[in-house]
Amino acid sequence: MCTTVIGYVRVSSEEQAASGLSLEAQRERIRAYCVARGWELADIVTDAGWSAGTLERPGMELVQRLMREKLVDAVVALKLDRLTRSVRDLHALLSLSTDTGVGLVSVTENMDTTSAAGRLMLNMLAAMAEWEREVIAERTVAALAVKKARGERVSRFTSIGQEDGERGEHEREALEMVHGILVAGGASLRSIAAQLSTRGYRNRAGKPYHASAVQRMVERTMEAHPELREREAERAGQAERAGRIAAVIAEMAA
Repeated sequence: MCTTVIGYVRVSSEEQAASGLSLEAQRERIRAYCVARGWELADIVTDAGWSAGTLERPGMELVQRLMREKLVDAVVALKLDRLTRSVRDLHALLSLSTDTGVGLVSVTENMDTTSAAGRLMLNMLAAMAEWEREVIAERTVAALAVKKARGERVSRFTSIGQEDGERGEHEREALEMVHGILVAGGASLRSIAAQLSTRGYRNRAGKPYHASAVQRMVERTMEAHPELREREAERAGQAERAGRIAAVIAEMAA
Protein backbone atom coordinates (compact mmCIF):
# COMPACT_ATOMS: atom_id res chain seq x y z
CA MET A 1 0.00 0.00 0.00
CA CYS A 2 1.34 3.42 -0.97
CA THR A 3 2.31 5.71 1.92
CA THR A 4 0.74 9.15 1.50
CA VAL A 5 2.32 12.01 3.41
CA ILE A 6 1.92 15.75 3.83
CA GLY A 7 4.94 18.05 3.97
CA TYR A 8 5.22 20.99 6.34
CA VAL A 9 7.54 24.01 6.04
CA ARG A 10 7.84 27.09 8.25
CA VAL A 11 9.94 30.18 8.78
CA SER A 12 9.45 32.90 11.38
CA SER A 13 9.84 36.54 10.43
CA GLU A 14 13.36 36.56 11.96
CA GLU A 15 14.42 33.52 9.94
CA GLN A 16 13.21 34.72 6.55
CA ALA A 17 16.65 35.97 5.54
CA ALA A 18 18.46 32.73 6.49
CA SER A 19 18.99 30.90 3.21
CA GLY A 20 19.42 27.54 4.92
CA LEU A 21 15.93 27.85 6.35
CA SER A 22 14.25 29.30 3.28
CA LEU A 23 10.87 27.84 2.39
CA GLU A 24 11.98 26.61 -1.02
CA ALA A 25 15.07 24.91 0.40
CA GLN A 26 12.85 23.07 2.90
CA ARG A 27 10.45 22.04 0.16
CA GLU A 28 13.25 20.65 -2.03
CA ARG A 29 14.67 18.55 0.83
CA ILE A 30 11.24 17.17 1.71
CA ARG A 31 10.50 16.27 -1.93
CA ALA A 32 13.84 14.48 -2.27
CA TYR A 33 13.30 12.60 1.01
CA CYS A 34 9.85 11.39 -0.07
CA VAL A 35 11.19 10.23 -3.42
CA ALA A 36 13.95 8.29 -1.66
CA ARG A 37 11.42 6.64 0.66
CA GLY A 38 8.99 5.92 -2.16
CA TRP A 39 6.27 7.98 -0.48
CA GLU A 40 3.48 9.86 -2.20
CA LEU A 41 3.76 13.55 -1.27
CA ALA A 42 0.20 14.88 -1.38
CA ASP A 43 1.14 18.51 -0.79
CA ILE A 44 3.39 20.80 1.25
CA VAL A 45 1.72 23.06 3.79
CA THR A 46 3.41 26.41 4.49
CA ASP A 47 3.50 28.72 7.51
CA ALA A 48 5.44 31.80 6.46
CA GLY A 49 6.30 34.34 9.16
CA TRP A 50 5.02 32.23 12.05
CA SER A 51 6.85 31.39 15.29
CA ALA A 52 7.12 27.81 16.52
CA GLY A 53 6.32 28.91 20.05
CA THR A 54 2.69 27.82 19.60
CA LEU A 55 0.72 25.39 17.48
CA GLU A 56 -1.81 28.10 16.67
CA ARG A 57 -0.66 28.58 13.09
CA PRO A 58 -2.87 28.30 9.99
CA GLY A 59 -0.70 25.66 8.33
CA MET A 60 -0.17 23.65 11.51
CA GLU A 61 -3.91 23.67 12.22
CA LEU A 62 -4.49 22.25 8.72
CA VAL A 63 -1.86 19.56 9.34
CA GLN A 64 -3.50 18.58 12.63
CA ARG A 65 -6.88 18.33 10.92
CA LEU A 66 -5.42 16.03 8.27
CA MET A 67 -3.98 13.91 11.09
CA ARG A 68 -7.24 13.75 13.03
CA GLU A 69 -9.16 12.73 9.91
CA LYS A 70 -6.42 10.21 9.08
CA LEU A 71 -6.14 11.46 5.51
CA VAL A 72 -2.36 11.04 5.49
CA ASP A 73 0.03 8.42 6.84
CA ALA A 74 2.72 10.81 8.04
CA VAL A 75 3.74 14.47 8.36
CA VAL A 76 7.21 15.28 7.03
CA ALA A 77 9.23 18.34 8.10
CA LEU A 78 12.86 19.21 7.40
CA LYS A 79 13.71 19.72 11.08
CA LEU A 80 11.96 19.18 14.38
CA ASP A 81 12.00 22.91 15.15
CA ARG A 82 9.95 23.53 12.01
CA LEU A 83 7.08 21.70 13.73
CA THR A 84 7.56 23.14 17.22
CA ARG A 85 10.16 24.44 19.69
CA SER A 86 8.03 23.57 22.72
CA VAL A 87 8.24 20.24 24.57
CA ARG A 88 4.62 20.67 25.64
CA ASP A 89 3.45 21.18 22.05
CA LEU A 90 5.59 18.28 20.87
CA HIS A 91 3.86 16.05 23.42
CA ALA A 92 0.52 17.23 22.02
CA LEU A 93 1.62 16.33 18.48
CA LEU A 94 3.00 12.97 19.65
CA SER A 95 -0.26 12.23 21.43
CA LEU A 96 -2.19 13.06 18.27
CA SER A 97 0.23 10.89 16.29
CA THR A 98 -0.32 7.97 18.69
CA ASP A 99 -4.11 8.37 18.66
CA THR A 100 -4.38 8.58 14.88
CA GLY A 101 -1.46 6.41 13.79
CA VAL A 102 -0.16 9.27 11.63
CA GLY A 103 3.62 9.48 11.92
CA LEU A 104 5.80 12.54 12.46
CA VAL A 105 8.99 12.57 10.43
CA SER A 106 12.03 14.87 10.73
CA VAL A 107 14.27 14.66 7.66
CA THR A 108 17.44 16.21 9.11
CA GLU A 109 17.38 14.32 12.40
CA ASN A 110 16.21 11.17 10.61
CA MET A 111 13.45 10.71 13.19
CA ASP A 112 10.26 8.75 12.52
CA THR A 113 7.60 8.34 15.22
CA THR A 114 6.26 5.19 13.64
CA SER A 115 8.81 3.45 15.88
CA ALA A 116 9.26 3.58 19.68
CA ALA A 117 12.92 4.56 19.29
CA GLY A 118 11.91 7.38 16.98
CA ARG A 119 9.39 8.73 19.52
CA LEU A 120 12.01 8.62 22.29
CA MET A 121 14.64 10.44 20.23
CA LEU A 122 12.10 13.03 19.10
CA ASN A 123 11.26 13.82 22.73
CA MET A 124 14.95 14.16 23.60
CA LEU A 125 15.60 16.48 20.66
CA ALA A 126 12.60 18.65 21.57
CA ALA A 127 13.84 18.94 25.16
CA MET A 128 17.25 20.07 23.93
CA ALA A 129 15.67 22.57 21.52
CA GLU A 130 13.56 24.09 24.31
CA TRP A 131 16.59 24.23 26.63
CA GLU A 132 18.57 26.07 23.96
CA ARG A 133 15.70 28.50 23.44
CA GLU A 134 15.50 29.24 27.18
CA VAL A 135 19.28 29.74 27.44
CA ILE A 136 19.19 32.23 24.55
CA ALA A 137 16.28 34.08 26.21
CA GLU A 138 18.18 34.26 29.52
CA ARG A 139 21.29 35.60 27.82
CA THR A 140 19.23 38.20 25.96
CA VAL A 141 17.58 39.41 29.17
CA ALA A 142 20.97 39.63 30.90
CA ALA A 143 22.51 41.56 27.99
CA LEU A 144 19.60 44.01 27.90
CA ALA A 145 19.88 44.54 31.65
CA VAL A 146 23.57 45.44 31.27
CA LYS A 147 22.79 47.87 28.44
CA LYS A 148 20.00 49.45 30.47
CA ALA A 149 22.32 49.86 33.46
CA ARG A 150 24.80 51.65 31.19
CA GLY A 151 22.06 53.96 29.97
CA GLU A 152 22.21 52.52 26.45
CA ARG A 153 19.19 52.07 24.22
CA VAL A 154 17.71 48.57 24.53
CA SER A 155 15.11 48.88 21.81
CA ARG A 156 14.66 50.50 18.44
CA PHE A 157 12.24 52.84 20.21
CA THR A 158 13.84 55.43 22.48
CA SER A 159 12.50 55.83 25.99
CA ILE A 160 10.63 58.99 26.80
CA GLY A 161 12.98 61.93 27.17
CA GLN A 162 15.93 60.21 25.47
CA GLU A 163 15.40 61.44 21.93
CA ASP A 164 17.52 64.23 20.53
CA GLY A 165 16.10 67.42 19.15
CA GLU A 166 12.85 69.22 19.80
CA ARG A 167 10.85 66.06 20.51
CA GLY A 168 13.26 64.94 23.21
CA GLU A 169 13.36 68.41 24.77
CA HIS A 170 9.56 68.48 24.86
CA GLU A 171 9.47 65.10 26.66
CA ARG A 172 12.15 66.12 29.13
CA GLU A 173 10.11 69.20 30.02
CA ALA A 174 7.10 66.94 30.61
CA LEU A 175 9.22 64.74 32.87
CA GLU A 176 10.35 67.79 34.82
CA MET A 177 6.73 68.76 35.31
CA VAL A 178 5.93 65.24 36.59
CA HIS A 179 8.89 65.54 38.96
CA GLY A 180 7.57 68.86 40.26
CA ILE A 181 4.11 67.36 40.88
CA LEU A 182 5.62 64.46 42.80
CA VAL A 183 7.82 66.76 44.88
CA ALA A 184 4.76 68.88 45.72
CA GLY A 185 2.99 65.88 47.19
CA GLY A 186 1.93 63.78 44.27
CA ALA A 187 -1.38 63.27 42.52
CA SER A 188 -3.33 60.52 40.78
CA LEU A 189 -2.17 59.38 37.34
CA ARG A 190 -5.29 60.85 35.74
CA SER A 191 -4.71 64.15 37.50
CA ILE A 192 -1.10 64.29 36.30
CA ALA A 193 -2.24 63.44 32.75
CA ALA A 194 -4.81 66.24 32.91
CA GLN A 195 -2.20 68.73 34.11
CA LEU A 196 0.18 67.73 31.32
CA SER A 197 -2.61 68.16 28.79
CA THR A 198 -3.52 71.58 30.18
CA ARG A 199 0.10 72.69 29.77
CA GLY A 200 0.05 71.51 26.15
CA TYR A 201 2.24 68.43 26.48
CA ARG A 202 1.45 65.66 23.98
CA ASN A 203 2.80 62.16 23.26
CA ARG A 204 4.64 61.18 20.08
CA ALA A 205 1.34 60.63 18.29
CA GLY A 206 0.33 64.20 19.09
CA LYS A 207 -2.34 63.10 21.57
CA PRO A 208 -2.70 63.76 25.33
CA TYR A 209 -0.80 61.39 27.63
CA HIS A 210 -2.88 58.52 29.00
CA ALA A 211 -2.60 57.25 32.57
CA SER A 212 -0.51 54.25 31.43
CA ALA A 213 2.06 56.57 29.84
CA VAL A 214 2.06 58.77 32.92
CA GLN A 215 2.72 55.66 35.04
CA ARG A 216 5.92 55.04 33.01
CA MET A 217 6.89 58.68 33.42
CA VAL A 218 6.40 58.44 37.20
CA GLU A 219 8.48 55.25 37.36
CA ARG A 220 11.21 56.89 35.26
CA THR A 221 11.21 59.93 37.55
CA MET A 222 11.41 57.79 40.69
CA GLU A 223 14.32 55.83 39.22
CA ALA A 224 16.16 59.11 38.73
CA HIS A 225 15.13 60.40 42.20
CA PRO A 226 15.13 57.48 44.71
CA GLU A 227 14.11 59.83 47.55
CA LEU A 228 10.71 60.22 45.89
CA ARG A 229 10.14 56.48 45.95
CA GLU A 230 11.10 56.32 49.63
CA ARG A 231 8.74 59.16 50.46
CA GLU A 232 5.94 57.56 48.46
CA ALA A 233 6.45 54.27 50.32
CA GLU A 234 6.33 56.14 53.66
CA ARG A 235 3.15 57.96 52.59
CA ALA A 236 1.54 54.66 51.55
CA GLY A 237 2.49 53.12 54.89
CA GLN A 238 0.95 56.02 56.78
CA ALA A 239 -2.24 55.77 54.75
CA GLU A 240 -2.48 52.05 55.45
CA ARG A 241 -1.94 52.62 59.18
CA ALA A 242 -4.61 55.34 59.23
CA GLY A 243 -7.02 52.97 57.52
CA ARG A 244 -6.37 50.22 60.03
CA ILE A 245 -6.84 52.64 62.95
CA ALA A 246 -10.16 53.80 61.50
CA ALA A 247 -11.26 50.19 61.07
CA VAL A 248 -10.44 49.36 64.71
CA ILE A 249 -12.28 52.46 65.94
CA ALA A 250 -15.30 51.60 63.82
CA GLU A 251 -15.27 48.01 65.11
CA MET A 252 -15.09 49.11 68.75
CA ALA A 253 -17.88 51.62 68.24
CA ALA A 254 -20.22 49.01 66.72
